[in-house]
Amino acid sequence: MKKSLASFVSIAISLCLMTPMLGAAEKRALQVQDIMKFKSIRDARISDDGRWLAYEKRPDRGDGEGVVQPIADGRSMSVVGGRGPVFSKDSKWAAMKVEPLFAAKEKAKKPKDRPNPGMALIELGTERIVQMPDVSSFAFSQDSAWLAIQQFKEKESAGSKESGATGEGQGEGEGKAGKKDREVGSPLILRRLSGGRDTRIESVREYAFSQDSRFLAYSRATSDGRGNGLYYRNLSAADSERALHQVDNGAYGEIAWTKQGSRLAFLAAVNEGKGKPGPASILHWGGEGAVDEAVSDANTPEGWKIPLKNDLVWTRDGERLFFGLQPRRQSPGGDQGPDGSEEESNGADESATPPDPYDVDSLLKKRGLDVWHWDDPLINSHQKKIWDRVKDRTYRAVLHADKGEVVRLADKDLPTVGISQNPSYVLGQMDAPYSKEITWHGRFHDAYLIDLTSGERKRVAERLGSSSSLSPNGRFVAYFLDDHWHLYDAQSGRTRNLTESLDVPFYDEDHDYPVERSSYGRPFWIENDEALLIQDKYDLWSFSTKDGAPKCLTKGEGRRDERTLRIVPTDPEATFFKADERILLRSYHNLRKNFGFYFTKADRPHLEKALEEAKRFDFVAKARHADTMLFTRQDYGEFPDLWTADADFNGARRISQVNPQMDQFAWGESELVEWQSIDGIPLQGVLIKPGNYEPGKRYPVIVYFYRFFSQRLHEFNQMVVNHRPNFAFYASNGYALFLPDVRFEIGRPGFSAVKCIVPGVQKLVDMGIADAEAVGLHGHSWSGYQAAYMVTQTDIFAAAVAGAPVSNMTSAYGGIRWGTGLSRQFQYEKTQSRLGVSLWENRQPYIDNSPVFFADRINTPLLIQFGDEDGAVPWYQGIELYMACRRLAKDCVFLQYRGEPHHLQKYPNKLDYTLKMKEYFDHYLRGEPAAAWISEGVAYKGR
Repeated sequence: MKKSLASFVSIAISLCLMTPMLGAAEKRALQVQDIMKFKSIRDARISDDGRWLAYEKRPDRGDGEGVVQPIADGRSMSVVGGRGPVFSKDSKWAAMKVEPLFAAKEKAKKPKDRPNPGMALIELGTERIVQMPDVSSFAFSQDSAWLAIQQFKEKESAGSKESGATGEGQGEGEGKAGKKDREVGSPLILRRLSGGRDTRIESVREYAFSQDSRFLAYSRATSDGRGNGLYYRNLSAADSERALHQVDNGAYGEIAWTKQGSRLAFLAAVNEGKGKPGPASILHWGGEGAVDEAVSDANTPEGWKIPLKNDLVWTRDGERLFFGLQPRRQSPGGDQGPDGSEEESNGADESATPPDPYDVDSLLKKRGLDVWHWDDPLINSHQKKIWDRVKDRTYRAVLHADKGEVVRLADKDLPTVGISQNPSYVLGQMDAPYSKEITWHGRFHDAYLIDLTSGERKRVAERLGSSSSLSPNGRFVAYFLDDHWHLYDAQSGRTRNLTESLDVPFYDEDHDYPVERSSYGRPFWIENDEALLIQDKYDLWSFSTKDGAPKCLTKGEGRRDERTLRIVPTDPEATFFKADERILLRSYHNLRKNFGFYFTKADRPHLEKALEEAKRFDFVAKARHADTMLFTRQDYGEFPDLWTADADFNGARRISQVNPQMDQFAWGESELVEWQSIDGIPLQGVLIKPGNYEPGKRYPVIVYFYRFFSQRLHEFNQMVVNHRPNFAFYASNGYALFLPDVRFEIGRPGFSAVKCIVPGVQKLVDMGIADAEAVGLHGHSWSGYQAAYMVTQTDIFAAAVAGAPVSNMTSAYGGIRWGTGLSRQFQYEKTQSRLGVSLWENRQPYIDNSPVFFADRINTPLLIQFGDEDGAVPWYQGIELYMACRRLAKDCVFLQYRGEPHHLQKYPNKLDYTLKMKEYFDHYLRGEPAAAWISEGVAYKGR
């Protein structure tokens, strides 16, 4: 088969004689330094009044900038190192975190030596910028009158304490600080924005503004425990500090205000031995008067306690408070340690007694042992990975505030319970019956409807592979099972199959895995639970909850035109669409690969085009109090800058220009290519022609692939240095790139790639683009495996690069994905590898699809790359292939990057691999002299 595939490439090809364009100025080639300087846009935000835009410009390497600019014409303001910008609700202020300068971070030898981040406060309209150092978090009050700024503790390292305590995400509606895992608080600055008056509050651990902006509540944790408590300030009366609850050596946790008014819930405990907090109580304050104990430790359900590390969530009406419970003991006879053994301590001072060298019990306490039992619900490595989450896991309960009643909703049998705004039900998931199957089949769960008043559970569906959805009013549950959408009615107890009578499939039509087919995303709901909205591959449907009657809201035009239409929620806080609401849709044409925006109506069939071009469009946000849309537009040669338009997408205008230097580079152009696989399956792919392309000239080609890539026709390639070939880098340096689609066949994943890609390469040769003797192949991870397999089946490639490839499916099948602790069996049987059987049901597919068993057929120079701490594909898979090639005297180089995971993280290593990849292709595809590491290798000389 190998020879016949290679013979597809005809050596005698007539060149197309076309006259090149004259007078066009030659543009220069990209160098890696140019890639490093390219900027991306992060954290784009639009102010509530629709007049201001904020975002971060971040280069691949070096200092970024936080930018704030008016959407109408005007001068932008920038802050070097600015990240995570937020606006105040009145759209008069912006604030952002400020990272230390790149040079200072690089100069620091250890993370703890790095300078702390700060923040910048910008007064919109005046261009006044105030910067403050050593800021761990900040938050605006809802009325925009106040700003809370928390500083780092003295000598505290940002690297050790920054996580979860940055200003990113603050001031966006909650006005609440991130949680901090600290025993001692740090200074909090309370600033009145009009006038800039500051009040300094010491030893603050957590803080939150009330939603009505009357109060600031904060917990205090001092080094000696004196003065620990929960305090507040009345902002409207400019009062001094008052204590709500104060206990020396007390510990205070989550601070939760109601969405409306000034009701507050918080957690209080007392630090016990070794500074660890004991069981907590939930305290409640109504905005005036005394604090009452809403849930004391004494009246929690039997066998349960309230941990201080918790998650308090009020419903929007303030009637119910969700919180977490924990079993009082993790296991009979003692708390479990991370290795599954029980930790014991009698509190005695063992140092006073000389050690007995023959004390067996003392010796055994120091053993290092993990026990892997065949009947464990989860394998040992998986248990270890989730231990930190499991040991602190809480099980959801609810407090009915008006009655003072607590209802336990979750337990070890039913650990996952959601939060709902309705007063009747929540939805829970039980996955314990399927724990073992995670190893070889994947994840499943049973869905339960749980009564908020009684805690009674009703199983709604079994063995679901995807999440179910509870209607906003709590009456209905929608779930996808056996290729159809089903609707359970809690009032009648009946279930209706919504889609079985329709001749339109609602399962994934491109599904090519030996496992149950999935749906096209989650359903959306119409107010008052009147209907739910469900998407097929192309169109949007409405189903009445009363009688199940379907309506195609997009009139079937999506399927008719092969245009996929998807709901874009413009209000991130909405839980349903209004009955007559106009709904924004994002479109994608499956054949032409372009994107756009359309509108439909929630209550009737309607489809209205708003914006559609030969581009890719992505929705970013809508201004909360203005009809201003923020979105990006891009194609292969156009960076995804920020654009605005009105609510109908009229008057679209670009408002950022982050990379004006693009014009100087020979970027190349993308076009769609179509061909058929060996089996006659129609396929598409993207051809990127070189910069300064000359018609009639043949070029070296790099094939880069994974599964479906034709949707990237109008996609700007990310300008970063990493483990992938940078498209513009190669195109500007005289290469063409080919991004083909691959359709997989169950049981034959490796050969599927051969059958799809080789005819695609032949198509490029027939088009007069590809030099048949200079086609290279690149893949990483899943496509790294495919690249390694393909060179055992065809000689069509002049060189191949395989990053993190599986080479032996028989040895990989029984291995562990160390990043998750999961067995790899499910991946080979049911998901990405698509073999469909276990090794013992039929071992032949495991052999037939393993490159290592056919390494003797490799005639293509092969570069293998691995990080030796890869948690997804064990790096010994690379060793197996390398050792086979070495034994068989095949041209093979193995790059082992020390201390690196599945994707390279350290910039020097990413840069080295990028340069080596280019040198490798330059040598084998363009005939340039081989670098010494290619021709001679590199001898080990120590670290």
